[in-house]
This record gives sequence, C-alpha cells and structure tokens, in this order.
Amino acid sequence: MRRRHPWRWLAGIAAVLLLGWALFIPTNQYLEQPGDATALAPLVKVANQPDKAKGNYYLMTVGIVGPATPAMLLWGQFQPFTDRISASDLMGDASSQEYDTLQHYYITSAANYAVIAAFKAAEQPVTVKHNGIYVMSVLKQSPFKKQLQVGDTITALDGKQYPSADAYVSAIKRRKIGSPLTITYQHAGKTKTATAKLIRLPETKQAGIGITLTENTSVKTTPSVKIDAGKIGGPSAGLMFALETYDVITGGQLRDGREVAGTGEIDADGNVGQIGGIDKKVYAANAKGATIFFAPDQPATKEIKRLDSSYENNLDVAKRAAKQLKTKMKIVPVKTLQDAIDYLQKTK
Repeated sequence: MRRRHPWRWLAGIAAVLLLGWALFIPTNQYLEQPGDATALAPLVKVANQPDKAKGNYYLMTVGIVGPATPAMLLWGQFQPFTDRISASDLMGDASSQEYDTLQHYYITSAANYAVIAAFKAAEQPVTVKHNGIYVMSVLKQSPFKKQLQVGDTITALDGKQYPSADAYVSAIKRRKIGSPLTITYQHAGKTKTATAKLIRLPETKQAGIGITLTENTSVKTTPSVKIDAGKIGGPSAGLMFALETYDVITGGQLRDGREVAGTGEIDADGNVGQIGGIDKKVYAANAKGATIFFAPDQPATKEIKRLDSSYENNLDVAKRAAKQLKTKMKIVPVKTLQDAIDYLQKTK
C-alpha cells in the first residue's frame, strides 16, 4: 500500500497560488520603459500648407506598463532602460481618470504654447485668448472640493473675469480668510457656480480656494494650425511641435531631409524646460534612426538642488544614454526653440 503525503498536495496548491500571484495580481508599481518615436507631419496640420519635405521630426514617448505584477517587475529588471516607479510617484494623489485628464490637458497646453512660440520665432502674428484657469488638482481641505474637479475651468470670481492665471490668484489673495467667494466654472461643457468661504493656504497667511491651477488658453493664427496627438499625453512634445510648425509656416526648408528627434516642454516665449524619462527617449530615437536629438539644457542651480537634491540636467542624462548605446546620433543642447532653429540652419 502506498502512503499518502498530504504535504505534497499542500505544496502543490501553494505553488499554484504563488504562480497565480506572480502572474496575475497587480502591485502598486509600474514599469517605465522606452516608448515610440512618432512622426509629427501627420499630427500637425497647417491650413493649405502640407508638410511634403523629406525627412521627419519626431516626438518621443515613454511607455508606462502597469500596474505591474511581480512577474512583470522581474521581467523589467532585464529590459534596457526600464525603471520601476510607484503609483504615487507616477500619479501623485490623482486617480487614474484624473491622471489621464491631466495628461490630455498637458499635451493640449503644449500644442498651444508650441504654436505661439513658433509664430513668434517666425515673426508672424498670433492671437492668444485667455479662457480662464484650469483646475490641476483640488486639495482635501479645499472648500470647493465637492464642486470642482480636475479638468474644470474657472472663468469668473464673483462674476468678474480676469486676463490671466496670475490675476485670478492675486484677486483671491487680496481677500480675507473666511470671506465668501462665488466662482463660475465650466464642467463637462456646462457653466456652473459654487460659493464657499476662503481658507488659509497651507504654510502661508494668505487666502485661497485650495486648488493648483494653470492657464487655459486658445490660439488663433493665419494660417490656422491644428495639432492632434490622439492618445499621446504629457507636456514634453512642446519643442518638437514648435519645430514642425515653424518649419512648415516658413517654407519647409529647415529639416533638409534629416531625421530629427527631441523633447522638452516649451512656453509661449520659446523657452525649453526639463522633462522626465529622457534616457528612454534617446533609446527610442536611436532605434528609429534619428541622427539628431535635441535635449533640454537646464543645469542645476543652488535653488533647484535645494528643492530637489536628485536633480540631473536632461542634457547630461541624454549624453550618458547615448554613450551607453554607442550611437552616432548627435545630442544637441537647447535652452530655447531658437537654439534648435539655429542649429538646424547652420548644419544644413
């Protein structure tokens, strides 16, 4: 007679459960890895001026995978230029839906700033309309937390409109803590109002409504420009949107048949700012065959280091990634859109 060993059954069940946990149970971790290099000509449409020039400008993306299972996290350790990132580091206090909304706003804002910067660089007229202030987040202690949501646009305070985000903030700060304020705002295409008492902002003695905000603008140009990035989100395509727009409205001779990649936030004056995941973007650009990569050059100052001791200049990270890849792709530092324009003109 054979002796049964119940522990073998238990061990088998435990192994199955462990395998299931590793393969199917998500953690609060994500994988950040190289994304794609996306040609800009199909995304940036200038009225009656199609981009028919040879070569391409590319915007760069970072791939986010997750929530990752333990097996995926293990797999990620063996993938090039792949890092683990927590949900809080990725999204902060935002929900997944709020995060997606923010990413859509960021790229819409980047497109607007890119068009403004491109037309300014080309010395062509551009009209900017201020639509209000965009709600980026709502603090837990905000008196408007039950009314305002991420993605709403505040258009008036006690019925009065203001010409900029700074003007809205200043108007609120001038009021007394505890005084009532009625805000008018747009939510899902509908105009709404809400009234509450102002709070003292954390770590200040000033009145506020407990939100983080930024400008919500629209842009009008001749010729008109429409930028549709589809499901791509985030602010880092600003520089490349601006280059594509500038090249088309000035005659399409700047690119000169080259494959040009790059990244960087941009403001209305053409200043280029830091972005995340630049090493992964260098990897993707190299894989696409780009010969030029524009990298934001913003060296650390004492103030930046005080706020973020781990800060690294994008340019340094990009050069390190290029060296690791042993690529011949040229890493070009830029502080402004004009820097990128000047480099392309001089190297034609």
